[in-house]
This record gives sequence, structure tokens and C-alpha cells, in this order.
Amino acid sequence: MSQLPPQLTACPVCHEPLEPADNFCGGCGADLSAVPAAPGRARADGWRQPDTPVVRGADDYRLAPPAGGVPTQPAHGATPGGACAACRSGMIDKDGYCEHCGHAQPRERDHMEHESAGVAAVTDRGLRHHRNEDAYAVSTTDLAGGRTVVAVVSDGVSSASRPDEASAAACAAAHAALVEDLERGAPPREATHRAIVLAAEAVAGLAAAPAPRPREHEHYRQENAPACTIVSAIVTGDLLTVGWVGDSRAYWVPDDRATQPARLTEDDSWAAQMVAAGLMSEAEAYADERAHAITGWLGADAYEVEPHTASYHPDRPGVVIVCTDGLWNYAESAEHMAAVVPPDARTRPLECARRLLTHALDGGGHDNVTVAVLPFPAPREGAGSA
Repeated sequence: MSQLPPQLTACPVCHEPLEPADNFCGGCGADLSAVPAAPGRARADGWRQPDTPVVRGADDYRLAPPAGGVPTQPAHGATPGGACAACRSGMIDKDGYCEHCGHAQPRERDHMEHESAGVAAVTDRGLRHHRNEDAYAVSTTDLAGGRTVVAVVSDGVSSASRPDEASAAACAAAHAALVEDLERGAPPREATHRAIVLAAEAVAGLAAAPAPRPREHEHYRQENAPACTIVSAIVTGDLLTVGWVGDSRAYWVPDDRATQPARLTEDDSWAAQMVAAGLMSEAEAYADERAHAITGWLGADAYEVEPHTASYHPDRPGVVIVCTDGLWNYAESAEHMAAVVPPDARTRPLECARRLLTHALDGGGHDNVTVAVLPFPAPREGAGSA
């Protein structure tokens, strides 16, 4: 492994201070073994180096979190043909990689946010992964029965090929199906079941599509078909409906914290199977290195997709938290999740989503993080966000 030249104490691209053993800049991600010590310009986005250890691996990189919170706008992807952010000399190809040094450029999906009346969502690459393989789709629709809020969240399986495409395809297919079926009057659980089946078909279809050239660090994934998990939530009237496959989760957090929060989903995972069979306690199972091995997913190599659905009638106001394991790894129990959710989450869902993202990043940000926050009951028609 190459070492940093002794005289190089700051990144030549963004001027971030460097440690002697650094091979990548913690501020901009520049590959210091490939970047000549040429003058650069200071970054204007306010990002700073995190106090986290450097991890070397196929998908693990040290990335800087935003200073003082998270960006309010999505990061802009690299423009094909533009200059590389790392070596500053190579051109960017259509896949977002430098033709000179091979460095991946910032992508639009690195950080995205959405807010509308009745729902907010945030997704972020996290601090260790080189891209965001999570996705979400959310919307608010005024139907005959009143305002209906829909959220879908998906987590691409990192050991599979094209996990970012899998999660995006699942969210798009499921969300479109949910909105279509709800508009024609289908019961929410029926609509949820059909939406997950169609999402599974969309992800499975990626395996039959022509695959692009293997991306950087992805050669080991090519034998596995694209795959992902999925979780959805619908708030309509006094009814809350969730559906899922895999280990992405939904939580209920009431406004009155004296009442009990709840986890609304059960993981399709090795740990959940051990607990359900009575072979391990929950603490023992989730402490095992096999805990997060999923037993259900969407993809061409899934044994049989069995959508789980459930409906609830909460008797008090609160919020529904829909998220990937990049968040719940740092707030696993319903009680822990409720402790992180701010008291005004129902009236400020975007701020709640940002708070949860910050909690995950402060905890280590080892994975992509995606969370949607749905106030319950849904805001009245014409009501805006606070």
C-alpha cells in the first residue's frame, strides 16, 4: 500500500488537512496515491472531515458528513465530459467515472430530500460506501375518502450486481402501483400486496436486461442477480397499512411518549428466524455475525416472494418511520427509535428525517441511510407543512 509523501500535509484538491497514513482525502475523497501535489481550490460546500476510522474494502470509504447538519438540496451528479473532482485532469465518462484515474464522481443520489404535505423523506450515502444503493418514492394524493399518503423505501443488496438499480426499480414500480390501485378504490392491503409483487417483477426483469460493463469494485458481484428489500406505508383516514419483504422496517411513534411505540414489521432475516424458533433470545441473535443475513428479498434469484402486509388503527396521533437498516442499526428497538424522534415530528417531518439521518451518521454511518416520515393522521386537504 502506497504511503503519503512526508511533505504532503494537505489535500492538493480541497486543502483538507491530512494524516501521514492517509491514502484518500477525508474531505473530497481524492485518491492521494494518484493525485499529483498540484494546487487546488478550496471547497465551498462546508463539508468537514469526520472523526471516524479509515476502513479499507471493496465498498468501504471514509466520506465527509455535512457540517452542522445535512444539505437541503440534492448533490449534483458529475456531468459527462467534465473534469474529474479527484485528479482534475481526466474527463468523466457516461457512467460517472474518471477516464484517467477511475475515481467515481459525486452522484445525485448521494443525498436527496423530499417534503410535501403529509410526508418527508431523506436518503444519504453514509460515511463508508462509495455510492447510495437505497431509494425511496413518496407522494400525497387527495382521494374520495380524503388525503392519502404513500411511502416506499428500498435497500439494494450490496452483494448483488447493480443494487442501486434494483432499489430504484422497486420503488418506482411499487409506488406507481400503489397510487393507481388506491385511486381506483382498492383496499390498502390488497394494493400493497400487488405493489410488492410488481416491484419484485421489475427487479427480476433487470437480470434479463443487458448488463453494463462491470463498475469499479464490482467484478465480484456479477454472478448475483440484482436484488433489494422493500417496505411501504400508506396513511389514509384512520388506517395505517404497511408491507415489506426483507429487513427494511416501519415503526410507530406516538406523539404522547408516555404511550408505547411499536415496530410494525418483522424482518426476513436469520436473526428473526432464530428468535421465532425459540433458539436464541433477540439480544443473542442480533449479536451474531449472521444476524443481518436476509431470508427474503426481491430479485430473479429469490426463492419465492411472499409479501407481508399488516393494517393498524392507531387511536392517537403520531408518526410512522419507514427506513432501511442504515438507520435502524443505530436505533433498533421501538423505544430507541422513539427516543431519537423529536417531539414535533408530526408537524415537522423533514426536520425529523434529518434528525434521524444525523443520528445514524453520528453513530458511524456504516451503511446508506434512508428514512421516510409520515404524520398520522394525514394532514387535511389543503394543509401545508409546518
